[in-house]
Amino acid sequence: MTRIGKLFETLRREKRRGMVAYLTAGDPTPEATPGLVAALERGGADLIELGVPFSDPIADGPIIQVAGDRAIKAGMTLAGVLKIATKIREQSQIPLLLFTYLNPALRYGFARLAADAKAAGIDGCLLIDVSVEEAGDYVKVMRDAGIDTVFVAAPTSTDHRLKLVAAYSSGFVYLVSRTGITGEQESLSETALPFIERMRALTDLPLAMGFGISTPGQVAAIAEHADAVVVGSAIVRQIGKDPAGLEAMMRGLTSPLVKAAIS
Repeated sequence: MTRIGKLFETLRREKRRGMVAYLTAGDPTPEATPGLVAALERGGADLIELGVPFSDPIADGPIIQVAGDRAIKAGMTLAGVLKIATKIREQSQIPLLLFTYLNPALRYGFARLAADAKAAGIDGCLLIDVSVEEAGDYVKVMRDAGIDTVFVAAPTSTDHRLKLVAAYSSGFVYLVSRTGITGEQESLSETALPFIERMRALTDLPLAMGFGISTPGQVAAIAEHADAVVVGSAIVRQIGKDPAGLEAMMRGLTSPLVKAAIS
């Protein structure tokens, strides 16, 4: 069992909800990312998504797009993200999910990625734009290496496709709260909570919901239904706003979100 699987077992046993925090790896610099992960963990984050910066991020909103540009200009690559994971593992055992697109993974090679990710301490991989209907080879390679494969489910998906997502996922299923791209929203979509219950009827896997969740109130609403809540753009926005004192800022930002998830 990966650290991701162990985390959700612990959450279930302790009857609490998890907090998943997203970072664009390498933003603002590759050297800063391990410290930011440590700060998020001190703030109560249970799992870290390490986003691989990509030149054509079709699922990312403006905040994460700009963060990806900053990271690419700083020299960040998929191989560089794995090096960052290795550095994180020198000080932490927090579960790490590699969040990337299909193109970088294909160019790197699935077999090489699986081996190198495992060696770096990555616990799971999420290819945001991979078609679950064509993911068999990718899933086999990753699972053989002991890496969870997390897939994304959307409110617009048919039950047939949601069942495929559940069948190919391990660790947890990532639910998007609404269709479209990432980014902070003033309110939750009306489809968010019913979608969690719909997916719950189709799988026993833990469910984490993200996309557009940024405030303690939104976190609390999702946490009443899902097993974990994912916050990304709200974190990344702070990194782009002020590079000074980032670690303290990350901890301060995370703590109230975590309290909202468990209250």
